Amino acid sequence: MTFYQELQLSSVGSKQLIKNTTDPKEKRRHILIYNFKVYLVMAFCVAVVSLYSKLTGSNNSVVGVTVLLAVLVLRQADFGIRTTHGLFCIAGIYGILMAGPRIANSVSAVPAFAVNIICIMLLMILGCHNVIMYNHSTFVLGYLLLLGYDVTGAEYIKRVEGLAVGMLLCMFIFYKNQKNRPYRRTFLDLFREFDLNSARGRWYLKLTLIVSSAMLFMNLLGLPRAMWAGIACMSVCLPFTEDCMGRAGKRGMFNIVGCALFIVLYLILPKSMYPYIGMIGGIGVGYSAGYAWQTAFNTFGALSIAAGLFGMPAAVALRIGANVFGAAYTILCNKVIDRLFERKHMEKSIA
Repeated sequence: MTFYQELQLSSVGSKQLIKNTTDPKEKRRHILIYNFKVYLVMAFCVAVVSLYSKLTGSNNSVVGVTVLLAVLVLRQADFGIRTTHGLFCIAGIYGILMAGPRIANSVSAVPAFAVNIICIMLLMILGCHNVIMYNHSTFVLGYLLLLGYDVTGAEYIKRVEGLAVGMLLCMFIFYKNQKNRPYRRTFLDLFREFDLNSARGRWYLKLTLIVSSAMLFMNLLGLPRAMWAGIACMSVCLPFTEDCMGRAGKRGMFNIVGCALFIVLYLILPKSMYPYIGMIGGIGVGYSAGYAWQTAFNTFGALSIAAGLFGMPAAVALRIGANVFGAAYTILCNKVIDRLFERKHMEKSIA
């Protein structure tokens, strides 16, 4: 395996390669490449986000995160339709990211709930027809981040410009890498094949309703960072209901672990180091091969921002509460919605 090929491996793949290598010299080489990859990816991410922050303003750093995640996914993933038609999906997705969060934040909680339902459902239809690609986790996450870190006025104009540049970049990379895909489905087939009687259609509906309603409850209670609950729901609401329970337990437990680690860092590090806690978390995510520890280290970046706004104790309590609520709420809603669909199917069979 070449140096470049090893750089393309996931954390799981790199760790498995190191584990299976018996030659000490080769093992050291794989370990060095793995470490180099972690810090290279971290440096690249910091560079992209910093560039976006410089060009569009510090309050728009989330645009850099959103575009970066989309680029990393679209290098390898597709939409399950013709590549040229996939470009329309990218345009539609970015159009939603530009307008949806701003509209939702400009109205009260109940109308915002309706806006979120429409936007998230469209993101699911446009971005996750090929369920195995798991594209929704990127595009819905981007929507929720933009929703949670809203801007107005001139900063919003800069945000739209930054997203437009990101859209063109994603289109270029997507077409370059995916142009030889042999799909026959078209853009319109994404809507023609939407069916609530299918497992995919029910999953679209469940995720949309669960994420949107969880944020509605947070907003009605006047709690900040409603998107934390939304992200937790999105992460737990998997295509197959039986997989959700294990994911929910990890989401809740390892958010608590991540918060505990954050508290330790917050107390032992000088204040001058607080801005780097998020970067420490990013490195931890790079070394994490599984969902559990990725969840733990992902808390660092979110808490480092929230602690400056609400204070460390309140930020930690809010983070744990939103994620435990989101995970438990998703399990409950999944069971309720599944039973409603089962009852409807039984009634139809009897009729």
